[in-house]
Amino acid sequence: MCISGNLPPIAQLEDRRLNTFTRVVLYTDADGIARFREDAIALSEGTPAARLSPLMESGGYQLRESPVGFRSDFHCTTTPQWLVVLQGCMEIGLRDGSWRAFGPGQHFCSADTLPEGAVFDPAVHGHRSRQAGDQPLVTLFVRADLS
Repeated sequence: MCISGNLPPIAQLEDRRLNTFTRVVLYTDADGIARFREDAIALSEGTPAARLSPLMESGGYQLRESPVGFRSDFHCTTTPQWLVVLQGCMEIGLRDGSWRAFGPGQHFCSADTLPEGAVFDPAVHGHRSRQAGDQPLVTLFVRADLS
């Protein structure tokens, strides 16, 4: 089972779902360290039965399968992208020792790129990821302008 931490109470989720989509963003803060934040994307188009965000640009997509036991070293995202878990459980670890888990249907925006002019330092920059549980991890990456 894949349990995601730091979720708001159900009442807040229900209220937010009416008019916004919560985008979880993994980003590089001004100090060069990867952190998570949540942004609201307005669902300002469509109909009351099928609210939509404005159309967003994308630059292609990739599918990835990672076997049971997959782990990465600390790294930065090279190109900002949406990441959607299709199967299994993906855990993302930050420098402060915290982890967030994402299961099937869950997503986040990976935008923790190396700060301009910086040389990658594995003791400072990036995040690490790992597959959790007994199923291979299958993910969809959609390249995007996340600004």
